[in-house]
Amino acid sequence: MPEIIILGTSSAIPDAVHDNTHMAIVGEKRVILVDCGNNPLVRLNQAGIEVKSVTDMILTHFHPDHVSGTPSLLMNSWLLGRREEMRLYGLSHTLDRLEALMGFYGWENWSDFFPVRMNRLAEGERAPVLEDEELRILSSPVCHLVPTIGLRVEAVASGRVAAYSCDTEPCQAVVALARGADVLLHEATGAMQGHSSARQAGEVALAAGVKALVLIHYSHQDEQGKALVEQAQAAFDGPVSLGRDFMTIEL
Repeated sequence: MPEIIILGTSSAIPDAVHDNTHMAIVGEKRVILVDCGNNPLVRLNQAGIEVKSVTDMILTHFHPDHVSGTPSLLMNSWLLGRREEMRLYGLSHTLDRLEALMGFYGWENWSDFFPVRMNRLAEGERAPVLEDEELRILSSPVCHLVPTIGLRVEAVASGRVAAYSCDTEPCQAVVALARGADVLLHEATGAMQGHSSARQAGEVALAAGVKALVLIHYSHQDEQGKALVEQAQAAFDGPVSLGRDFMTIEL
């Protein structure tokens, strides 16, 4: 049964125990990273995921707290002997900049470097990302400071659905993307440009008719977890929980 393992829950400023928000979707044949935190090899090891098992990576947008670990992951995988292809997915805005960044590292000169296939995604709502006999993943543009996608993950066997808002202001694209999902992972950075408060996350969950809400991408600089849950519950009457590093969501 596929599962989502949350590898980090922090907004832009991590701490010693909370990494920046990213996650792994683990199936029988694929391990798909959604974004890449600051120390991906260590974080994967802590979650019991071998780095060589990572087959795909979806990068939601080109901000440091979501892509900064990608060069390390690629380099570490190569140094550990990887020769199998890795597939990367993202908007052209994201992948163009990642390729430019890797060019500064001279990755074209890394001896026997494994193939990396760049898959540039369409910018429409519920655009296909990848699909196999286990999973179907769709993306939609959301409302952030740079071009950004949210994700819908559908498990074929169970029919369960998880949606992820990524970094966004409240928007109809997330409501449509999450419609009827079993769980919505929604950011709760705060009510500001490009982001959402916990209450706004609850309002989106209600409008989308999801069964449960998990708050993610929130500040760990103070102890406000209970307050965030209460704020979301003021707008959404379903189960609300606070995302925790290494939390697992079964699909």
